[in-house]
Amino acid sequence: MRAATELRIPLKAVALSAVAFCLSAAAQTPQAPKAPCKNPVYLTFDTGHMGVAPLIAEVLQRQQVQVTFFAAHEKTQQGDGSLGEHWAPWWKARAAEGHAFASHTWDHAYWRADLNEGDVQRFRIQPSSGEQSGKSLVWTAKDYCQNLQQAARRLQDLTGQSPLPLFRAPGGKTSAKLVAAARQCGFAHVGWADAGFLGDELPSEPYTNAKLLSKALKNIREGDILVAHLGIWSRKDPWAPVVLEPLIVGLKARGLCFATLREHPEYRAWIRQHPLNLSVLTVSGK
Repeated sequence: MRAATELRIPLKAVALSAVAFCLSAAAQTPQAPKAPCKNPVYLTFDTGHMGVAPLIAEVLQRQQVQVTFFAAHEKTQQGDGSLGEHWAPWWKARAAEGHAFASHTWDHAYWRADLNEGDVQRFRIQPSSGEQSGKSLVWTAKDYCQNLQQAARRLQDLTGQSPLPLFRAPGGKTSAKLVAAARQCGFAHVGWADAGFLGDELPSEPYTNAKLLSKALKNIREGDILVAHLGIWSRKDPWAPVVLEPLIVGLKARGLCFATLREHPEYRAWIRQHPLNLSVLTVSGK
């Protein structure tokens, strides 16, 4: 990945002045009904160690931006899981703010390979959370679907609303057969735009926050799906929330607005036609 550095106006000055302007305007202007989003981008967050989750929520609330959260039951800095009881109030509050939610698999389960053995489709899977973290497993399509459903069911319990019939595979790693298997049980896969990879998973030294912000502000276009995380263990200089507010402010200044995947033209019809039926899942996921 090559970090872009072509912005001609000093980035820090632009970001700080834009943030200051927005905060001042928000303090002086009464809240008005939200206008329809005509030039949308779709900001999404995958779960992580959750250490920055409260700060991210503050930025989203302050900027009146709604996003889509893809959730797995990942290990957190508190020792609980990201869908555990410690975080239950946080998820409930996000639902009240109008955000959308979707599965990221329960065990943050990475697809590694398709296995063509016999009549039943199987996959090589490596979870990075849960009791089988780090193990190389063989799952059937039914196993994978149950893992998707388990995360979705827990999200429903926490938020009080039905998750979207969408999912994001950890790392975005999939195959055509995995995507087809997930669609058979009601889940369409969501990736991200090339420009929408915000880089918070990358090492801090070569990919500084300033470079990542510059690249995003330069390259993101209307309709792009953006991806970041609620905390990355390996990044020394956390991307969030430092970059988040200048990014939002800068994209707004370009005439872009933010919408959830409920409004995405590629997924609207699927969401309407495939509401999740989670009553068939017997595992509570708690």
